Amino acid sequence: MEGKARNAPALLFFSFTCVLLSLSTTTISTSPQFQTLTVNPLPNKPTLSWADTEPESEPETQTLTDSTSSEASTTTSLSLQLHHLDALSSDKTPQDLFNSRLARDASRVKSITSLAAAVGSTNRTGARGPGFSSSVISGLAQGSGEYFTRLGVGTPARYVFMVLDTGSDVVWIQCAPCKKCYSQTDPVFDPTKSRSFANIPCGSPLCRRLDSPGCSTKKQICLYQVSYGDGSFTYGDFSTETLTFRGTRVGRVALGCGHDNEGLFIGAAGLLGLGRGRLSFPSQAGRRFSRKFSYCLVDRSASSKPSYMVFGDSAISRTARYTPLVSNPKLDTFYYVELLGVSVGGTRVPGITASLFKLDSTGNGGVIIDSGTSVTRLTRPAYVALRDAFRVGASNLKRAPEFSLFDTCFDLSGKTEVKVPTVVLHFRGADVSLPASNYLIPVDNSGSFCFAFAGTMSGLSIIGNIQQQGFRVVYDLAASRVGFAPRGCA
Repeated sequence: MEGKARNAPALLFFSFTCVLLSLSTTTISTSPQFQTLTVNPLPNKPTLSWADTEPESEPETQTLTDSTSSEASTTTSLSLQLHHLDALSSDKTPQDLFNSRLARDASRVKSITSLAAAVGSTNRTGARGPGFSSSVISGLAQGSGEYFTRLGVGTPARYVFMVLDTGSDVVWIQCAPCKKCYSQTDPVFDPTKSRSFANIPCGSPLCRRLDSPGCSTKKQICLYQVSYGDGSFTYGDFSTETLTFRGTRVGRVALGCGHDNEGLFIGAAGLLGLGRGRLSFPSQAGRRFSRKFSYCLVDRSASSKPSYMVFGDSAISRTARYTPLVSNPKLDTFYYVELLGVSVGGTRVPGITASLFKLDSTGNGGVIIDSGTSVTRLTRPAYVALRDAFRVGASNLKRAPEFSLFDTCFDLSGKTEVKVPTVVLHFRGADVSLPASNYLIPVDNSGSFCFAFAGTMSGLSIIGNIQQQGFRVVYDLAASRVGFAPRGCA
């Protein structure tokens, strides 16, 4: 449904789709083979409160410098508060929220694996809007978006909800007039009321950066289209506009101004793409933010602190353990890393080797870090070996029936804490020891806890946000690496 454009607060969704299966505080026991899990119930619906407010006057605009530019520029750092999608849900129980999260998660994983499977195929195109010969299918549904933040669009800034997503590249927002717009929380952005909005000509270098640009022959302006794996799509004018982040204004950001947006979108105004592609916000911002950003997804039941994201040099953590990023020439959006093995209870699992996670020359296989997937998926042979090793280590715990996608569950009713085997992910150059609450999670309020990994028949493995919670996850694109700082949300 189309909203009226007016100046009003709004917000942003972080498909960074990120942790919130949240759980409990973990303390390390004296033995390296086991650690303590505090038994907490499913978290309640989070409250929505903003530490940052809209500026009373317009701050000075900082012109965005392209990452490919040879011009020197002053680097800037900024921090954004993140909130989970559950904060906007009304009249839902903790169980309802958890079940909905798992359903969104399944949809996202299906989209990601479908996209990855298509990289070697020519069947990735499909035209919808006029002026297009074809369009690349992105594969990610915005319905998977889990986190949002406050963002100003235009001059003067209109504040809106936006999804933040490390699995998408193109930045876009719904725009008036709408041919068809879905219902969003705030008024639809009207570009005619912004002094900084500008269309992009068809033949410009920015237009050519689109995977499959279109052109309005009547106006000679660039057109964009993004089609998602669930059939949702956004189509409209490719433009430049000013974005405001907590008082820091970034000018000339290339974004889609969508006049036809249809499908399974949540009530956000649009999406801020944080992927590795050329048109993502980190790639566009380039030297302005030193090609660095990080986020910290807080365990709700263990801390009242908000989750947050940082852009710029301040995103780097000295305590982070870094692993090199791996390039997939067939698919530049995702953040690929090398997973060499996994340990359970202080011992490497013999059935899990680097060969199970190899990214081959055709772009198939590999391991990605994804903020929008909740439950980590490992290629089936690796998952079975990990699950079996964990079952042996946790044989002292009472088993419970399977739940949803989880096949290894335990009945911890009546307990306040239990000892569980340690789990360590061995990336190239970085051993990441997980807190117990990052892999044994409550699935109901009756004391049922499940092992928060799952197998996939796809060759692509995905490290999800449950395993990332409590870490500061650093994306240092300048050095082509990803880092994990334990207890990094303080």
